[in-house]
Amino acid sequence: MVIRYLSRSSSARTAALAAAALVLLSTPVSATTAEPSPPKPGPAYSSDLLDRPGVQARPGAGAPALPDDVSALSWLVADARSGEVLAAHNAHRQLPPASTLKSLFALTALPHLDAVSRHKVTQSELDGVGDGSSLVGVEAGRSYSVADLWRGVFLSSGNDAVHVLAKLNGGWQQTVRQMRAKARALGARDTHVVSPDGYDAAGQVSSAYDLAVFGRAGLADPEFSRYCSTPVAKFPHGNWSYPIQNTNRLLTGADGVARYPGLLGIKNGYTSHAGNTLVSAAQRDGRTLVVSVMNPQAGGSYRVYEETRALLDWGFKAAEHVRPVGSLIPESERRDAARAAAPDAGLAARPVGDDGSDWTSILLVSAGSVVFLAGAVVLIRRRRARV
Repeated sequence: MVIRYLSRSSSARTAALAAAALVLLSTPVSATTAEPSPPKPGPAYSSDLLDRPGVQARPGAGAPALPDDVSALSWLVADARSGEVLAAHNAHRQLPPASTLKSLFALTALPHLDAVSRHKVTQSELDGVGDGSSLVGVEAGRSYSVADLWRGVFLSSGNDAVHVLAKLNGGWQQTVRQMRAKARALGARDTHVVSPDGYDAAGQVSSAYDLAVFGRAGLADPEFSRYCSTPVAKFPHGNWSYPIQNTNRLLTGADGVARYPGLLGIKNGYTSHAGNTLVSAAQRDGRTLVVSVMNPQAGGSYRVYEETRALLDWGFKAAEHVRPVGSLIPESERRDAARAAAPDAGLAARPVGDDGSDWTSILLVSAGSVVFLAGAVVLIRRRRARV
């Protein structure tokens, strides 16, 4: 065959095949499926805003003004479903969390303990409970179900119940290590756990951002949600039981604090070092908000509830009129979710054999390479012929 006498149309076809070969050669061959197409860009989150001190908000047209009487050292308002932070003040300021840290304890230990199993408490399990701790009334020598102990944690904020559950979870220090790992896995980088019950301890800190992360994660767990939203229950004491009431007054309406409509609970706390702390969630018109408030500086001991109420009211009114200033969801998790939701356009761009292998692609690339070389020979010989 004399290649230099190919017709013009044949040469055009050859060039086209060569171009196709170049395209094929540029497609990487691997044993896995093609990477999906890049996801569409998500909201323009600005984590830098949450790193800054002071109030951070991006109001739009029609947005109500933030309440001007919130005195907490740190607070945050977020949409629980999307994770978008609507506004915050000193979001990453590290402060003592008090018993709000029990939300992280529950996220860590709940999956490992069977709610219906029973345990007879020993005195050694209660020896480490700190002086002045809030208690539900766990007694050595008595048998309790795990569910009873969890109600003691969520409703009465019982440090005695936490100590027993931590023992069942593998021990106090093992639980500390697990809680630290859980916080990192959730993207909560401000939290350092020393005492799982939230009792004041040197170096134990969290932040309004991290507490909101824990609250949001807890709402996604039906068992966690059921415990934290229970206003009253009975706690066993031998052959009888006595009532216990949730210490979150926005949930119960106790002590003159008005109940908040649609409140889902979560956890409150207090120590002399931490002041009053509270992470709450409420639902209205299909939207769920999470609000965390740490250590109000004005008013009395119930001020934390009224500042939370004001922030929840603002959040429900402002949700459609503000741009987010950050997210409770780690950037890597948001990116993975967006990639998983994007259509797998790359898979259709390259044929795959019936057995799931890439032999078809390999053969096409090989054939394209031959065609490319043939096209190159044609061009070189035609050029020589003209000379």
